[in-house]
Amino acid sequence: MNMDSEMTTSVWMASEDIPSRPALTKDITVDVCVVGAGISGLTIAYLLADEGRSVVVLDKGPIAGGETSRTTAHLVNALDDRYFELESMHGERGVRLAAESHTAAIDRIETIIAKESIACDFERLDGYLFVSPGDSMEVVNQELEATHRAGLVNVERIGRAPLEGFDTGPCLRFPRQAQFHPLKYLNALSKAIEKKGGLIFNKTQVEEFKDGAPGHVKTSNGQVVTAGAIVVATNTPVNDWVTIHTKQTASRTYVIGLRVPKGAVTKALFWDTLDPYHYIRLTDAAGHDVLVVGGEDHKTGQADDTEERFERLEAWTRERFPVAGEVDFRWSGQIMDPIDGLAFIGRNPGDDNIYVVTGNSGNGMTYATIAGILITDLILGRENEWESLYDPSRITLRAAPEFLKENLNVAAQFVDYATAGDVDQMDEIAAGTGALVREGLKKMAVYRDSHGELHKCSAICPHLGCIVDWNSTEKTWDCPCHGARFDPYGKVLNGPANTGLEPAG
Repeated sequence: MNMDSEMTTSVWMASEDIPSRPALTKDITVDVCVVGAGISGLTIAYLLADEGRSVVVLDKGPIAGGETSRTTAHLVNALDDRYFELESMHGERGVRLAAESHTAAIDRIETIIAKESIACDFERLDGYLFVSPGDSMEVVNQELEATHRAGLVNVERIGRAPLEGFDTGPCLRFPRQAQFHPLKYLNALSKAIEKKGGLIFNKTQVEEFKDGAPGHVKTSNGQVVTAGAIVVATNTPVNDWVTIHTKQTASRTYVIGLRVPKGAVTKALFWDTLDPYHYIRLTDAAGHDVLVVGGEDHKTGQADDTEERFERLEAWTRERFPVAGEVDFRWSGQIMDPIDGLAFIGRNPGDDNIYVVTGNSGNGMTYATIAGILITDLILGRENEWESLYDPSRITLRAAPEFLKENLNVAAQFVDYATAGDVDQMDEIAAGTGALVREGLKKMAVYRDSHGELHKCSAICPHLGCIVDWNSTEKTWDCPCHGARFDPYGKVLNGPANTGLEPAG
């Protein structure tokens, strides 16, 4: 992803620079081609290279240039969806496997860090789930029972989280969670991949995927990679137009980083039960700590009130953490939420040798590592009992109401074809901003750059034809249907679209 268009910077982006790799310039043949150089793609590539397989990683942007750089990097088996809710859809065995796989993912990250001597601020610590004002304590009680049935028998209810001046009330303590600096981790992981003979290419966009034995991918510059297996690790699949996208939704989530004195806030992970929930951690900075707080999620492309969301996030934080000082960082990220609460990891529906990982919800770091373990096993022909749980082809009947609700929401976005533009005339668009403008029967996505020049594109997302909306803080065009995002000039940033907005005359 080209971060030049992004107007916000995460604490990770500000403190670690990963060197760019060159573009692919010739045809190659490998055992496995991985598309996407975020934590999912690089973990899969690392584990396969560690097994002696020849691997190439391709990305149109820099290493970790997409959503991995915008995470808050909680490494947890305390999942984004409650265990008692997951149990109602996947059964007791399903949640046991979910807990086991996320626990194994934290352990595998720790093992990789030790094996490769990676300095990335990895730290084991406790996590605390507390109830939001107005919520029933029954949530905590139900979750405690469900976590124990899932095998997390060390989860316990305690009187309050260890926070000075903020009485959370009774909460759950999840022991042996972890955190790290994601870009320091991936900087070292990319070097380890190359040391094992793997290849990484940036500035290389894949436009065509073909299954087979072998299969191939073709880049926008015409190069072909022939591979026995292809892995699409692009946050949301860019090789599939419909199947998986009807089973997950895209959301923007918002994060702020505030200065706090060293040691003033207990180093731990914290989450509340609000929907959408808040999530909190600390990270080190020169002379102080940074309190990282996220929340205020909304469906991508279906709100443009970012400033208000940042303000609400800051007000929520200052009420509970009066020691918090200046806000040094503000950023947002994209979350793919599966309708049945678990990620999609495995063979792409209908394909034999193309694999996908998506639907990582708020647990992207551990799901990425689960994908590394599971997809490596699948490619190497080893049995893995997580396979059916995360199967991208699965149909969860108990999630049918959510499936209907989300796809009706998508259908409702098509009324944008009939609505007026954001402005009547293009001269109303200020420099550095964008707006939808109706021209006859068409809608244009129009951006005025800092020099006053207008850049016009079709407002129709090339994925499935929804009308994009302007994101005034990130300076992007966001699709309200399946979460594709484009820079101000129409260049694609996030899938599922794999091409940009069509230029207009």
